[in-house]
Amino acid sequence: MPKRLVLILSCTLLASSSQAAPPHAAAPAGCEHDRTRLLALDENQFDQDLDGGWRTLAEKPGCKLVAADLIRAYRQAHGNEAGILYWHEAQVRAFAGQTETAIDLMKKSRRPAQADAGGWNAYVDASIAFLRRDRPALDKARQELAAVPFPTDKGLPPLKDGIIEMPMEDGKTMKMRWPPNIDVVDGFVNCFDKPYEQAYANACRPPAP
Repeated sequence: MPKRLVLILSCTLLASSSQAAPPHAAAPAGCEHDRTRLLALDENQFDQDLDGGWRTLAEKPGCKLVAADLIRAYRQAHGNEAGILYWHEAQVRAFAGQTETAIDLMKKSRRPAQADAGGWNAYVDASIAFLRRDRPALDKARQELAAVPFPTDKGLPPLKDGIIEMPMEDGKTMKMRWPPNIDVVDGFVNCFDKPYEQAYANACRPPAP
């Protein structure tokens, strides 16, 4: 995926410190992991590798809170205040039902207005509104996200009928709706009465383009 789009979508920052991780309790049965190895990864390996990092731990049954604690430990060990790490910890805790803690973490993922080209803050607002079961606030945030203008100066492919066709490194093309995360928010609207994990799933979102 082009680096420009990655910056818009994920705001990945690099960790720069190597402080020791805080003490931790032993993982429950089935959630064992190589904590030392995982905490030694760079941020991209720890957070963005779909088949490694914290994600493989979070996918194990009953291990979401262990994974959330691992993300927190990574932030603390590296002195890393990247908003995307706060966001992913928040999501995992929301999946596990720790709603208020998740909301507090989501707030810390907000971006400065000048760095919010893709409507990230509106997506954060929509997610918090969903977790609070505040339908008017969710509808308002959805409207704000949908109104985010498409940037014509970022070297992105043209927007056609609300869809961007992004060339991938493997030669394939990925279709995505503009603005980013609008499909997730539509899922929150469609499945407003369901738990966060269910409403976030693809089944609640509009059909893929």
